[in-house]
Amino acid sequence: MTENVENLMLEHLKRFQAGQDRIERKLEEITRRVSNLEMGQASIIQHLGHLASADAQQQISSDGFNQRLERIERRLDLA
Repeated sequence: MTENVENLMLEHLKRFQAGQDRIERKLEEITRRVSNLEMGQASIIQHLGHLASADAQQQISSDGFNQRLERIERRLDLA
């Protein structure tokens, strides 16, 4: 009888261990996927920074053209 109880307990322990192994593998996979998402997010943030910089450069250039146009209009008495 004790042997049957021991075998039953061993079977349960083996099942628990197998379940824990599956959970650990799944957790590792999820950790990898989250890491990939974080790297992608960092890349997007970097691209947004570059876009903001390019936008600022365009605005500076546009401001310069507007100033030049205003000076030309004043010289020609168009404004």
